[in-house]
Amino acid sequence: MHNYQSSFNPHHLDQGQNPYHHQQQYLNPQPQQQIKHHILSTVEPIVQYGLKEAQFTSHLHAMREVAAISYLIGRGYDPQAAHQIVESWEVNEVFYR
Repeated sequence: MHNYQSSFNPHHLDQGQNPYHHQQQYLNPQPQQQIKHHILSTVEPIVQYGLKEAQFTSHLHAMREVAAISYLIGRGYDPQAAHQIVESWEVNEVFYR
């Protein structure tokens, strides 16, 4: 298993540096479980799509596509609209610039 430390990502914060780490310990666990369930159930279809997409394209392409779709959903786009937007950026299964 890879250990992605701050040398890989300069914005990475370990739990000791994460300002929200201690705050999470004091929050009611029920809402946290609801948030966790909501997030994971929202992204699960996108993850499954990415796994299937990776069988026909590269893993790098599939990860970029899933990340872009997830980003748009996080910005408030409907999942289907986010998927359509990202697909519109492709030409022959490649993102053009």
